Amino acid sequence: MGKNVRIFSTPTCSYCVFLKNYLNEKGVEYEEIDVSKDEEKLKEMVDLSGQMGVPVTQIGEEVIIGFNKKEIESLLDI
Repeated sequence: MGKNVRIFSTPTCSYCVFLKNYLNEKGVEYEEIDVSKDEEKLKEMVDLSGQMGVPVTQIGEEVIIGFNKKEIESLLDI
């Protein structure tokens, strides 16, 4: 079983779309959290990352800010 992956994103964020498309191509399952519609999840994202910008990806206990392909690949072994 792989690591739990959560993506905090918004519908208008182009990097969020790139990230989700990339993970879909690699067959990585993830939970998408639209922080534009859920203030509690937005607060959770800010608490995790220390910032308001998206995307924020949580892989297990690790938090990645932005679309950092190299770090994502390293954490997911892809």
